[in-house]
Amino acid sequence: MSRGDLLELLAGIGSPRVLIVGDLMLDRYVNGEVSRISPEAPIAVLAARRAEEKLGGAGNVAWNLRSMGAEVDLLGVVGEDAWGANLRELLVAAGVDVDGLVTDASRPTVLKTRMMSGSHQMLRVDWEDASPVSGATSDAVLARVQKLVERADAVVLSDYGKGVLTPAVLEAVIRAGREKGVPVLVDPKGTDYARYHGATLMTPNRKEAEEALGRKLPNLEAVAEGARELIDIASMDATLITLGPEGIYYRTRDGEAGHDPAQARAVFDVTGAGDTVVAHLALYLAAGLSLADAVALANQAAGIVVARLGTNAVTPEELRARLRENQPMTGKVLESEEQLQAQLAQWRAERRRIVFTNGCFDIIHKGHVDYLRFSRSKGDVLLVGVNDDASVKRLKGPTRPVNEVGDRMTVLAAMEMVDAVVAFGEDTPKEIIERVTPDVLVKGEDWADKGVVGREWVEQHGGQVHLAPLVPGRSTTGILEKARGKSS
Repeated sequence: MSRGDLLELLAGIGSPRVLIVGDLMLDRYVNGEVSRISPEAPIAVLAARRAEEKLGGAGNVAWNLRSMGAEVDLLGVVGEDAWGANLRELLVAAGVDVDGLVTDASRPTVLKTRMMSGSHQMLRVDWEDASPVSGATSDAVLARVQKLVERADAVVLSDYGKGVLTPAVLEAVIRAGREKGVPVLVDPKGTDYARYHGATLMTPNRKEAEEALGRKLPNLEAVAEGARELIDIASMDATLITLGPEGIYYRTRDGEAGHDPAQARAVFDVTGAGDTVVAHLALYLAAGLSLADAVALANQAAGIVVARLGTNAVTPEELRARLRENQPMTGKVLESEEQLQAQLAQWRAERRRIVFTNGCFDIIHKGHVDYLRFSRSKGDVLLVGVNDDASVKRLKGPTRPVNEVGDRMTVLAAMEMVDAVVAFGEDTPKEIIERVTPDVLVKGEDWADKGVVGREWVEQHGGQVHLAPLVPGRSTTGILEKARGKSS
């Protein structure tokens, strides 16, 4: 299926309700710098600068679903502690229904603390009690199952081996899901996949599948056979196996199978990628999509999150921008406000420093090339605003532009230093600068005395303004005058 077809499917997803049952945890990141070795032991000293808490485990699945606009119920266990309170606050802030949370004062909220130096993880410290829930806690979880499944369009069993998904809980959830006729997806843990008997679909990665089968899956043929065997072991309708840089393989009990290649541009951190896959699969299956289409969309989402540090979630705008990248007349050329805002959202999620500049760019010459290279050097991505034909005519006279706006944008988009191009119709770029709010605004040094339009807005929002040096004797007007002289 083409990306255009996937875009159409994505537009009709709506807001299905998904229930997540599983192990909740709080992910804490302590970020700092290492510049010396401890005098007490041969270990690095992390000079901590900041700490950040995120939803982990089943909470990350919930966050991924909410980010895509789904309604989410969550059934899990937290401790009666500050970590549990923080986790609840993060869930509420994300818009997740927390009525299904069970508090157990006898066990701590699972906390994973990662010590980070830049993008490098130095140490992870886990606080947890992974023993199976029992007694009043187990009874409280089981008492909530029927009601929550009854209003769900899909169910996810998020198993991190922390004790919530006992045999009794698994049996109750899977049975209720089957009775309701909604898909029950499993993100499995351990090697005994028979414990998920009767679920709809499970999503192990290659290593997890190998451990469950007791053998290596070195190639796609072996993966296909392994998937078939996993379906039989757990009596499921289908299974898929995530293959890292090789993408995702899926197979159904009826023999339908497919392999969707990897969609990541670059892999920065795979933390939480499995949560993203199962969350997106649940969303699309809940909305009635086929397994093949659900896999294709989930794979695109996973390709976005692995390029980021730590657990992350994808928004519909980011996913749409990703799907548009290779569409005709899209990619670098942003033809609508929706495309512009989606591209900006993706860059900001990736923590890119956005540079904006603008102009007519009627006949591209060396001065333009040097100017754009200077602009791109001031940040991570360069967005170029281009005056449309009517505004060029008002600014430059009735004989301009020489090239219509579509041609000018296409030429700019073909340049390696330009990351995106957007047209605007106003005589000044004030409005589009305010819509973009770039980190850096670049104009030519000839604007030093005239005053840079948008300077005040950009600087008020924490950005910078740079003036680019001009190449003497290079201008579109000069080129046209020279051309007229030759023709006379």
